Amino acid sequence: MSGEFDTLMMARALQLARRGRYSAMPNPHVGCVLVREGAVVGEGFTQPAGGDHAEIQALRQAGDQARGATAYVTLEPCSHHGKTGPCALALIEAGVSRVVAAIEDPNPLVAGNGFARLRESGVIVDSGLLADEARAVIPGFIARMTRGRGRVRIKLAMSLDGRTAMASGDSQWITGPAARADVQRLRAMSCAVVTGVGTVLADDCSLSVRAAETGLPEAQAQLASVRQPLRVVLDSNLRTPPAAKVLDATAPSLLCHAIDAPVPAAIAAAGVELLPLARDQKGLDLAALLQHLNQRQSNEILVECGPHLAGAFLSAGLVDELIVYMAPVLMGSDAQPLLHLPLQKMAEKVPLKIADMRRVGEDWRITAVPSLRA
Repeated sequence: MSGEFDTLMMARALQLARRGRYSAMPNPHVGCVLVREGAVVGEGFTQPAGGDHAEIQALRQAGDQARGATAYVTLEPCSHHGKTGPCALALIEAGVSRVVAAIEDPNPLVAGNGFARLRESGVIVDSGLLADEARAVIPGFIARMTRGRGRVRIKLAMSLDGRTAMASGDSQWITGPAARADVQRLRAMSCAVVTGVGTVLADDCSLSVRAAETGLPEAQAQLASVRQPLRVVLDSNLRTPPAAKVLDATAPSLLCHAIDAPVPAAIAAAGVELLPLARDQKGLDLAALLQHLNQRQSNEILVECGPHLAGAFLSAGLVDELIVYMAPVLMGSDAQPLLHLPLQKMAEKVPLKIADMRRVGEDWRITAVPSLRA
């Protein structure tokens, strides 16, 4: 096949991979296209955890036509036994003659072993096609595998004059329906959503994914709402009311508190999962929290919080992206700022790189990357 055809098929595999971004976690969402004699005979993408990987789904669709076919996959086929069998072995047994993969799997359990197993069985293996595009599909998984914590993104909503809530704490709603639907999709892509007790007390937020509000096609919306992210509340002194929406049964919850904080009887009786963390003058140990979330296989971590917690994450160098929704309104000088960052000198300013800026309904969404992130 020509290089142009290979590129076209890999682009299709990447398109398929994105279909799993709301449901595949904690697995990386992967796409696969099987081609025989120039015709597509099978396609697949990663199913919810415990279900078929992309290659298996494509092989099921192709049946006997997989023999002699070329498999285009966005990530190296796995070579180990998890909840499912090794995809490399399945491709070999199906008689696939060539595998074109975008990138090597950063998972130490794979890391080239899938390619080696294929080559040992006589399968031609090519890798590196559309590699940058493939990495952009699964940044959280790659981050977790290579540095020991997932991708951390802070979501903020502000007025044109950089305010996030009135002095009274009133913040509903700064942005419009389209921006709020966009946030629902961000949650649906996340393994964990983190907030602070101040936000819980002010808004009684649920932080769950609500299918009807995602703006996704019905089938995708249902998948996204079934796999709810872990809701994490940072609450040093355990002030969260047991009846708070963020602790209800619609999604799993984790209440983080200071090691020396007594657990209220009502919280203990409610059976809420608790995580004691060390604390200092700045608050709870955020790095330890991210280590815990890494152990829970959290690839994508979304922080939805007030200015103090957002500033704490940024000051600790734990932020990969800021996603800021800017509404065309003014809230005045008494309203609360975007971030609590007590900087005194111009030399202390935090440099950002604008990665994306686009209109969402009547609002604007700005994606910025700290230039000196951890």
